[in-house]
Amino acid sequence: MKINLRRIDIVIRGTVAAIIALLYLANIISGTTTLILGSIVLVLFITSVISFCPMYSIFGLNSSRKKKVERNFSLSKKQSTKT
Repeated sequence: MKINLRRIDIVIRGTVAAIIALLYLANIISGTTTLILGSIVLVLFITSVISFCPMYSIFGLNSSRKKKVERNFSLSKKQSTKT
């Protein structure tokens, strides 16, 4: 499992989860809304803790920093020796 969340994604997910949890604890939300938002909080919290979002991998998204790409200069060397 590769990390596919950037730090900002983790912070946003954690913040949204905390806000929804506080709404529940303050009795602002209740009933079916609590169940729906509670499941969203659970998913957001778990994905932020493990820094991996399964939906990102399904759709081929990755917000984490990519490794530096090594450039292949072999083609440039071949061209310079021909001229």
